[in-house]
Parts: sequence; C-alpha cells; structure tokens
Amino acid sequence: MAGRAALVVGGGQGIGRAAALLLGRAGARVAVLDSEVDRAKSVAAELVGQGVASAAVVADVTQPEGAARGVADASQALGPLDAVVNIVGSASWGSLLDLDEATWERDFSVNLKQHWYVGRSAARAWIEARRPGALAVVASVSGLFSAVKHGAYGAAKAGLLAFVRTAAEEWWPHAIRVNAVIPGTVRTPRIEALWASGGISKPTPDTLARMALPEDIANAALFFVSPLANRVTGQTLVVDGGTTTRFPYQLGS
Repeated sequence: MAGRAALVVGGGQGIGRAAALLLGRAGARVAVLDSEVDRAKSVAAELVGQGVASAAVVADVTQPEGAARGVADASQALGPLDAVVNIVGSASWGSLLDLDEATWERDFSVNLKQHWYVGRSAARAWIEARRPGALAVVASVSGLFSAVKHGAYGAAKAGLLAFVRTAAEEWWPHAIRVNAVIPGTVRTPRIEALWASGGISKPTPDTLARMALPEDIANAALFFVSPLANRVTGQTLVVDGGTTTRFPYQLGS
C-alpha cells in the first residue's frame, strides 16, 4: 500500500483500529474516521508515532451529509483516497416479536444505510477524478444464516451483502472494486465487556478457540483493498475459524 491513501470508517477502536494500524504498516497514509473525536485522535496519534502520515476525521456517517463530509475531509487531509475500509456496525438484541420499529430502523441505519452513504461518496469522488478505488466492508455471518435474537442486524447485514454485489457490478466500469469480509464473533474489547457484565454468555472453550481477533479481520480487509486483489470484486470472505463449516448434528456414538 506504499504511496496510497486509505480511509478507515470506524477506525477508533476494535477492528477499525486494527485495520488502521495494519494499513499504516503496509505503507499507506491513513485517515481514521470515528464518531468520537478522542478515539479518532488516539489512533491517528498512534499511527503518527509509528511514522505513518495520518489524520483524525470526525463524522456521523449514519447521515448522508456526514458520510460525504468524512470522505471529503479525509481526502483533503491526505490527498485523493485509494481505499476505504468501513467496519461500522452494531447489533440490537431481542426477538422479532419484541423489536420495536425504532430499533429496527436504527440497526438498518448503522449496518446498511451508512455503507451506502459512505460507498457512494467515495465512488462519486473516484469517478469524478477518474481514479480507481477499492472499498471493503465488514459484514457478518448473521447475514448468511438465521440471526436469532438479533434479527434486524441479520437482515441489515444480508442487505449489505446484496449492496456489495450490486455496487461491484455498477462501479466495475469505473475501476472501483467492492468486497466484504464476513466475520463470525470477533474478540473485541466490546465483546469482552459484554461477557464481563453478563450481557451475553461467554462462549465454550471450543468456540472461544475459533473466534477471530480484530487483526484477523483487518488482514482480510487489507487484502481486498490492496493490489493483491486487483481482479477481485463483488466477493465475500468468511473469517470465522471454520465455525460455519461444521455439520450441525451429532451422528454416531
């Protein structure tokens, strides 16, 4: 990624921080976008301390004007962007019968609509400048299978995968590639805090051993936005330690 500029949306913590640091180590200039100024500045300072040109960008990408401004501010700070990694997402918990409309709308805003806002803002800039570009988003296995007790999140992530395929096809003539990393559960500080609080049950040792670390997801995103994937678009890569490959039934003794 030497000589390239990358924007990490949601780069202030967890997978986003890991992606920003990895892109920096790969030689990119990195803009760290977060909704919280302290988080964005902290990771940007970390990058600068490692000799990486970096900038902190603060924006609410769940609003179309915020997403457009975030992309523009990153470009102004570091020069024209070559890559965007968008990891923003969060799940609300509850059965489909108990979810209220506000929760459903929130999950779609955070997990689907903002990806459209960010993606189209980046694509418009690349098309106007006649520059190639690469967009990698973080989806979820919940968008591939049932998403029990987090149905709005699962439906939004399924929609995100459809968005990736359509955007890849529509933007390919402009040399813009769009791909998705599909994690299972990732051992982020947020997940560990939920374990500690009892918000969600801690997984079994087998499941824990299969869980990805933030760096594992960042590695896949780096591949998608790097020249190694120059002919890869509209694709998904599952990073879940093989969890989704297992036969669901116990047979024999």
